[in-house]
Amino acid sequence: MSDITAKLADLGLDLPRPAAPVAAYVPVVEHQGLLYISGQLPFRDGQVVTGRLGEDMDVAGGQDAAQRVALMLVAQIGQALGGDWSRVERVVKLGVFVNSAPSFTDQAKVANGASELFEMLFGEAGRHARAAVGVAVLPLGAAVEADAIVAVKPA
Repeated sequence: MSDITAKLADLGLDLPRPAAPVAAYVPVVEHQGLLYISGQLPFRDGQVVTGRLGEDMDVAGGQDAAQRVALMLVAQIGQALGGDWSRVERVVKLGVFVNSAPSFTDQAKVANGASELFEMLFGEAGRHARAAVGVAVLPLGAAVEADAIVAVKPA
């Protein structure tokens, strides 16, 4: 696995500092060759990206929020692995939750913002199974939340 930090730089993106939990959970659990990454929120300039798709945010804004969520997931992966990106075998599953107005039905298009970043960073190993789900509200009013399961090699 090549250097994720260099790939991010090539894309003009920075890896954020992994967010601390805001409730009673841990950000990542490693168990039997899998990382289970808790739901992460999108951040811009240290603030949660808020909004409701189909109400006060369009698909492009949602895709940007989803990409920012993916960056936070990558930050959590990096922290859990001590920066050893060579341990990443495959992004197995991504769950994307989209704060949606009742009539909004483009959750899959919004989730592509996260999915496409994983593929750009990890190549074929970044292609994953996925769920994109519309929800009425997310923590802190976030526009998008995502969790992930990542297969890793032993340390």
